[in-house]
Amino acid sequence: MTTSISTWFWSDRFWLPENVSWADLEHPPPGVEYPRLGHLVCVLPLAVGVFLLRKLFERLVAKPCAHILQIEAGVPRRAQPNAVLERLYQSKTCPDTRQLEGLSKQLDWDVRKIQRWFRIRRNQDRPSMQQKFCESMWRFTFYLVTFLYSISHLWVSPWMWDTRHCWYNYPFQSLSPEQYNHYVAELAFYWSLMFSQFIDIKRKDFIIMLVHHLATIILITFSYANNMLRAGTLVMCVHDASDIFLEAAKLANYAKYQRLCDGLFVVFSISFFFTRLVIFPFWIVYSVLFESWEIAGPYQAWWLFNGLLLVLQTLHIIWFYLITRIAIKAIFKGKVSKDDRSDIESSSDEENHSNFNKSTLKPKDFNHSSGLNGETHDH
Repeated sequence: MTTSISTWFWSDRFWLPENVSWADLEHPPPGVEYPRLGHLVCVLPLAVGVFLLRKLFERLVAKPCAHILQIEAGVPRRAQPNAVLERLYQSKTCPDTRQLEGLSKQLDWDVRKIQRWFRIRRNQDRPSMQQKFCESMWRFTFYLVTFLYSISHLWVSPWMWDTRHCWYNYPFQSLSPEQYNHYVAELAFYWSLMFSQFIDIKRKDFIIMLVHHLATIILITFSYANNMLRAGTLVMCVHDASDIFLEAAKLANYAKYQRLCDGLFVVFSISFFFTRLVIFPFWIVYSVLFESWEIAGPYQAWWLFNGLLLVLQTLHIIWFYLITRIAIKAIFKGKVSKDDRSDIESSSDEENHSNFNKSTLKPKDFNHSSGLNGETHDH
């Protein structure tokens, strides 16, 4: 049963060009190695290692840096113990009007007092500024190291300068140690991010980022199995480039270096525009759409990969629109605006929480995958 399902899923006709089979890739010439899905069995153990390395990095490197910059963890105000409210909070952090009125009658508390309790309880679960600084420093370090590594081996690769080389003799292209290391590092990183969501404090963007990490893992895994390594490494390199400046801007923001934060945000905006709205669509997507059609010819998985790349490009356009809105606000306000997805709620916000479920959270300032004060992270 399992074998038949696997055979159906990994159909030659779907995943490979015409007249090519998986059997052809299982017997490469002497001295040549082709990518195989079995190569990635080490990713999950490595993901655990990456997670432990992150914890070690945050404790030994990021936290001392935070202390030097006087970014303290802070002790949030704790909500008054109440078993009834705590039970509801575990299932719903923002009760609606009907629930608030029911709790008011049950506990003989004023509605405003119950709203205040839920506000304090939500803030109690939010990560401190120091914790967010440590997480951003880890991501900044990973993106920087990965980008430098990828650009070092891509710089001497012919497909870096002529993307038609991504498709010559496809899929019979040898796997280099640098490509393998790059793919394994990215996969282990995203696996670690995915399962760390279940261990870390649960964020309000939990589902969104879970879907994002899962989609990223699927794309990287399938492109490896399908031997689209040359195009895949270009895609990952382009995405890492702007993320470096995003995390750097967040670090400056947490350290309250506003001018540095503003400058880094401008650099991030420019790099995001050139990497994701110029290089990505007109260099990489163009190659996968047109050059691969011309050289390797289309096949069923070709439509899948191109469709996903076009969806990703649509997201880039939406994100850049939101980034531009922040940049415009920064021009008029003199500094980069705080993300509307505030980390600490003020008491004046609480009156609106009773209608929370009737309204939609609007990302007015910075809803690209990771706001300067936001809680989400993009790659």
